[in-house]
Amino acid sequence: MDFALARHNMVEGQIRTNRVTDSLVVEALEELPREAFLSDVLKNMAYIDEDITVGTGRIMMEPMVLARLMQFAAIEESDVALVVGGATGYEAAAIAKIASAVIAVESDDGLSQLATETLSAQGCDTVSMVSGDLTKGDPDQGSYDVIFINGSVGDLPQSLTDQLAEGGRLVYVKTSAGTGKAILATKTDGVVSEVELFDANVPALPEFAAKPKFTF
Repeated sequence: MDFALARHNMVEGQIRTNRVTDSLVVEALEELPREAFLSDVLKNMAYIDEDITVGTGRIMMEPMVLARLMQFAAIEESDVALVVGGATGYEAAAIAKIASAVIAVESDDGLSQLATETLSAQGCDTVSMVSGDLTKGDPDQGSYDVIFINGSVGDLPQSLTDQLAEGGRLVYVKTSAGTGKAILATKTDGVVSEVELFDANVPALPEFAAKPKFTF
């Protein structure tokens, strides 16, 4: 398989055609080899327009959704970013093509180790994989200009919004009643507000399942 051609076709057919105009985002996804972050049995799926399951409750996000979330996050070269659900490291590596540093939190130690090895092999020396509880993020190295959640969320914990810097942007997909919406949360004067961006359906992160609501 010609992965370079497949990557180019992904950018032209899935990214540019879906209102992604940020040249830094386009260039990041054009340069970064998705196949390098997948096991041998999954490499031929690297450029499909779907999420790819890479472990229990972990995905490589659909290219279009990833690109649009990155664009709405308005990542700048001086930004420090947090990726929640580091998985194989691809999303963190893509963001690191723009941001100055990326911390990726992953609770699956096996995935975290593989991601660390892949990131090193790809020369992604501004990405740090951290083992820990996804719902807690990594407050020790915050606050963050950008937070990206790699999977859909039922309930967004305040522990993550607390780690947003002033003016920071948090992008994620919120799932409610089986419907997914991409969300941009921003912090202004210490207050976090959210806006819906577009329809998006990605697999849920089990750690962020909506809590049962009791009725009387």
